[in-house]
Amino acid sequence: MQTGKIGVTTENIFPIIKKFLYSDHEIFLRELISNAVDATQKLRTMASVGDYKGEVGDTKIYVSVDKKKKTIKVSDSGIGMTEEELDKYLNQIAFSSANDFLDKYKEQSNSIIGHFGLGFYSSFMVSDKVEVITRSYQDGAKAVKWSCDGSPEFTIEETVRERRGTDVILHIDKESKDFLEENKVEQLLKKYCKFLPVEIAFGNEKEWKDGKMVDTGKEKIINNTKPAWTLKPADLKEEDYNKFYRELYPSGDEPLFHIHLNVDYPFKLTGILYFPKIKSNIEIQKNKIQLYSNQVFVTDSVEGIVPEFLTLLHGVLDSPDIPLNVSRSYLQSDSNVKKISSHITKKVADRLNDIFKNNRDEFEKKWDSLKLFIEYGMITEEKFYEKVSKFALFKNADDKYFTYEEYEKIIKENQTDKNNSLIYLYSTNKTDQFSYIEKAKTKGYDVLMLDGQLDVHLINHLESKLKDSRFVRVDSDVIDKLIQKDEKREAKLPVEKQDDLRSVFNVRSKAKEMFNVTFETLDENESPIIITQSEFMRRMKDMSQMGGGMNFYGELPDSYNLVVNPNHQLVIKVSDDLYEAKGAELSANDTERKRLKEEIDFMENDQKKKKAEELSQLEKDDLEKLRKELSEIEDARKNILESYGSGNQIVKQLVDLALLSNNMLRGEELSTFVKRSVELL
Repeated sequence: MQTGKIGVTTENIFPIIKKFLYSDHEIFLRELISNAVDATQKLRTMASVGDYKGEVGDTKIYVSVDKKKKTIKVSDSGIGMTEEELDKYLNQIAFSSANDFLDKYKEQSNSIIGHFGLGFYSSFMVSDKVEVITRSYQDGAKAVKWSCDGSPEFTIEETVRERRGTDVILHIDKESKDFLEENKVEQLLKKYCKFLPVEIAFGNEKEWKDGKMVDTGKEKIINNTKPAWTLKPADLKEEDYNKFYRELYPSGDEPLFHIHLNVDYPFKLTGILYFPKIKSNIEIQKNKIQLYSNQVFVTDSVEGIVPEFLTLLHGVLDSPDIPLNVSRSYLQSDSNVKKISSHITKKVADRLNDIFKNNRDEFEKKWDSLKLFIEYGMITEEKFYEKVSKFALFKNADDKYFTYEEYEKIIKENQTDKNNSLIYLYSTNKTDQFSYIEKAKTKGYDVLMLDGQLDVHLINHLESKLKDSRFVRVDSDVIDKLIQKDEKREAKLPVEKQDDLRSVFNVRSKAKEMFNVTFETLDENESPIIITQSEFMRRMKDMSQMGGGMNFYGELPDSYNLVVNPNHQLVIKVSDDLYEAKGAELSANDTERKRLKEEIDFMENDQKKKKAEELSQLEKDDLEKLRKELSEIEDARKNILESYGSGNQIVKQLVDLALLSNNMLRGEELSTFVKRSVELL
């Protein structure tokens, strides 16, 4: 029997392992099974080149839990260890058996997980004692047992083991007793070992029989040793890819399509990425990509490892160049990871381009599901934008699809304004903005549908990319001002009468939204009143709702323009009726207004000739009194006009019709409108 101290530079190695070295205690099982896979793969490699001439036989790895003894056991039939190897690899922490093996079998060792180093010692995170029973594959080798209680002291002694291979027995400590539950162990095996290349057996399969679960006596194999990403694309059919997707995500829908990655240089990378179906704009699920190193699960939190937009994809990435290390935090700055990230971005763009070129009809059918992902990439990754902008699509209100270049050619002649800017008209809701879309179409304009969750951000991004171009929502102004030309139209109502009508049509003062009454000289066949919303304000509010750093705008009430057409016959009739009913009052008010303005102008001009210190208090008071009288007269006029408007059925009907066409008339107001419509008829 040999006793001694483990060769470490500090006697506090185990507290460091327990508390700091491993951030996640549950990975102890992954590390032990990965070592067992290594040992098995080494044996297979040696047998394949003739260095091992014995019977390979059953190479399954067996995991078992003994709740009474409070142990977890991991057994393999791999290469095993001699006493010297055991002493070297377990007692001198700086060594890793995988490194020695790789030096000798570089050509055949592609499947060796390796590079674990301290992996075995993760077992002390959950154990107060660890035993290793091992027997080397070498002829005449004796079985030996290594034992350590979590201090640097260990013992090595001869023992009995019938076959080659290794058993690692963990005596679980009190704090980690939940790892003695079979469900917990099975959960960990499925998480970390689901696709390891050696079969892992854990207990037996059970089935429901005679009202209870019965042991079938058949070994339960936890893992799929040949997952789809390890096979050649030529050996796989579409159904194989979909089957593997269902294996990864049992409750998921069929994916849109996949990308099979297989790179040998300048780094090794395999994997399958799937474009998932996104049922709604809000249903964005990140962290669905699983990261592996030689089929060993590393993490499913790939943010920072792959570009942000790629986290929307589903699937598997596997690379031995991704360090399977006790600390995952430096993955984000690892140079290999950065190269891999850049390569995946390129492969995704290339795959999308292939589909677009070879099957555009299919690409267009899937565009609405792909759009969110592609737009996210275009906004956040410059290189992705450069590649994808050549085949990214616009969809218009007639459900037709165009590349950016195709669409520019279609609208260039008709939708270039007087300042030589190309105006992209768009709608965010075909139903709510139907009347505006139709008006644009009658002018020969085309309208895009930009109703996605990221479209407001995409618009801002495209305006910085597309030269001399602006995006304008179709309801942000009257049709003649959406794309301003050099055309001029005379108003049938003079400015003075328009000023009076501004107060007449100001009947929305109690509304929670803010309404600003304005006049635009439109065609007499245009609507009498149109409601618009400023493109800038609406876009800022949209971005604030999406967390775009515009919180100030988000807190402001919705603001609209109530645009009156002074050339429409109904507006002219309202004006004529106003002066017929209130002409005398307004005329008297106007006479008094003019008198006060003349007196104020005379006094202001007179006082301008004097220095401030030369003005008497009486002069100042007289001027202030006149200004107050003018304000009162103007308020009186405004009250006359607003009172007339609020009592005029046609005025209220015209305003409500405009609200109704904009889907803004609801509840009691809608009921009142219906009743008034019947009365007017």
